[in-house]
Amino acid sequence: MTVLKSIVVCLALANIGYFLWLNEIAPPATVPASGAPATLKLASEVPPLHPPAGAAQSGSAAAAAAASQAQAGAVAAPADTVPLPGSDPGMAAAAANATRCVTVGPFKDVADAAHAASTLRAAGYDPRQRVADGDVWAGLWVYLPLPATHPASDQLLAKLKAAGIDDSMQMPGPTDGSVISLGLFSEPKRAEARVAQVQALGLTPGVVDRKRTASLYWIDLDLKPADGALNPADLQGDTAHINRLEVKACAAAAS
Repeated sequence: MTVLKSIVVCLALANIGYFLWLNEIAPPATVPASGAPATLKLASEVPPLHPPAGAAQSGSAAAAAAASQAQAGAVAAPADTVPLPGSDPGMAAAAANATRCVTVGPFKDVADAAHAASTLRAAGYDPRQRVADGDVWAGLWVYLPLPATHPASDQLLAKLKAAGIDDSMQMPGPTDGSVISLGLFSEPKRAEARVAQVQALGLTPGVVDRKRTASLYWIDLDLKPADGALNPADLQGDTAHINRLEVKACAAAAS
């Protein structure tokens, strides 16, 4: 019985001591500033101060993708709000009616120019004829270099005349010095035949374009952008000589 009492007294003293320790010795619990009661959380429920590297990278990538999408949305406008070039009907009509000036030529004589002007007028154009001095193509010139000595030149001329080339003669060449001219041909086939005739004699002739200064006729006309390119061959006259016509921008428009 005495032992039981002793145990009860010890337990009572232990409870009193624990009560005094909680209220007097242990520091009071810190109350949150918000006044909300503190709650207990497991260690697994508390977020870490520094997230794992993989999570940080994933978050950065997501943030960068969101920023890129936001920037793209801010820059790109709806397709129906962006004005397109030429979308204005008034501007499109003005471009369709715009004209461009071209000049056709050169024509060697007024008859060829008149023929071309008539052809253009029949096609619905308003041709304007003008005259200007310039170089005109005269034909293909076949020639031989002049030998170094006078006796050699005489022998060469005699050889050519004996072969039937009677129009051979000495004259100033295309560059400095003189040459032996073998003929000026307005038709390429005739020039080729003369070259072959001279080559059969064991000689090597030269061939160049020959030009001369003359009054040339040009025709200016206005084309619309929708018009196709003019074909100079359609404006050739019926004369025997060859016209090397070209189509280019008018002088005033080019300047």
